[in-house]
Amino acid sequence: MDEHATRLPHGRAQLVRVLSAAGDVIHVDDVVSTLQLDRTGAAQRLSRWVEQGWLRRVGRGAYIAASLDTMGSDRFLDDPWVLVPALFDPAYIGGRTAAEHWDLTEQIFKDIFVMTSQSVRQKRQERHGTLFSLKHIDERKIFGTKNIWRHHTRVPVSDVHRTIIDILDDPAIGGGIQHVTDCLAVYLRRDDRDDKKLIDYAVRLGNGAVFKRLGFLAERSPGNSELARLCEQHLSGGHAKLDPAQDGPRVVTKWRLRVPERWAREELYDR
Repeated sequence: MDEHATRLPHGRAQLVRVLSAAGDVIHVDDVVSTLQLDRTGAAQRLSRWVEQGWLRRVGRGAYIAASLDTMGSDRFLDDPWVLVPALFDPAYIGGRTAAEHWDLTEQIFKDIFVMTSQSVRQKRQERHGTLFSLKHIDERKIFGTKNIWRHHTRVPVSDVHRTIIDILDDPAIGGGIQHVTDCLAVYLRRDDRDDKKLIDYAVRLGNGAVFKRLGFLAERSPGNSELARLCEQHLSGGHAKLDPAQDGPRVVTKWRLRVPERWAREELYDR
């Protein structure tokens, strides 16, 4: 046992043991296994620590330590990413937040975007001083993620390829179509770009609009005609909008895509 813990009052020493074993977020099972209690006793111990101000409840059966420096403040987390598994699992960090993580953009967003298979009643939620933006996703479509270690917590994040597919699937979660276009341009210059993986992910996601948007944008980017050709092989019927948030009065027949007037006439990338 830690020497410091042995000098603490019994209850606080037990909490130190649990924190050492559990990491950033404590669950009932952590107390059960560390202190050899049954679930009722573990839940009572957690409740007592909350009453004493040593812990704060962040979700159903999930708690984090409240440090002396931050006790009484809503913003007491150094890294709110560690809350994502506890609050929203099954879930992953995606959209514009993942784009920022993978250096697809230099733009900084105030929220953390989370894709979750939980029912979403409020798309924007402030939890413990952090703003989370949420989108519901079928659990069967959670794929293409990587576990990123933040402190002692593994946080799933969409990999760089899935990030591109997600923001093409729903440009709003990528910060709008212009920002999505900028992120795609950065991706297409990366050494780790993988056109086959993009296509495979888009097929698995099952939204034909992704191929229409990706093909349209790839074709207008010099040197990416092969990617555009691959997208053309997967075109579905009907018309989609380049950005559902914008009017699309012009139809690009080849891509079955409705686009704003300026997108029909402008080159997207200057070289």
